Amino acid sequence: MTIRLGLTGGIGSGKSTVASFFSRLGATVIDADEVSRQTTAAHGAAIPAIALEFGSSFVGSDGSLDREAMRQHIFSHPAARAQLEAIIHPLVGQEIQRLGQLAVASGNRLVVFDIPLLVESAHWRPQLDWVMVVDCDTETQIQRVMQRSGWPRAQVQQVIAAQATRSQRLAAADMVVFNQGLDFAALEQQVQQLMRQMGASSGYDVA
Repeated sequence: MTIRLGLTGGIGSGKSTVASFFSRLGATVIDADEVSRQTTAAHGAAIPAIALEFGSSFVGSDGSLDREAMRQHIFSHPAARAQLEAIIHPLVGQEIQRLGQLAVASGNRLVVFDIPLLVESAHWRPQLDWVMVVDCDTETQIQRVMQRSGWPRAQVQQVIAAQATRSQRLAAADMVVFNQGLDFAALEQQVQQLMRQMGASSGYDVA
């Protein structure tokens, strides 16, 4: 038996840190962001369609997506985001499905699907046994991203506004990791506790 866990959280919530804990604890983690980056890397699966839709100027000399050019284009033409997502998201979904099937076939007891837009993409929920949300308040998100990425406050707020709201994520959660004011050890302990709870509720030891 394999437990399929969806992991999500807003930008700056600490979701990637929680995912790393799961990996260290023996779970298989499938990272949707990494899969997405692969589709737009040099000669990735999305590149031909991007060149066709937006023009070859959005493809770098190495055959990868020119991210800065695309970021500026989307800023100036907001509708372009939906066009880009219409190319990338189906490819990402197919690859995540493939990797998930491989993990289950390999006998993994816990497969974690790290999906930033899990709540925004309603089709994921029926495929998962549990949804775990990594949560913190909005100001904490803003401060973390500003410190980590050097973005101005307005840019972070723009990203947060484009994501599901905190209340929407919490409403979709079966379990919540509250990541505020915790050191790494306390955060990992919280993850371990929820991992044991999930396994016990499923009648299966995932620890």
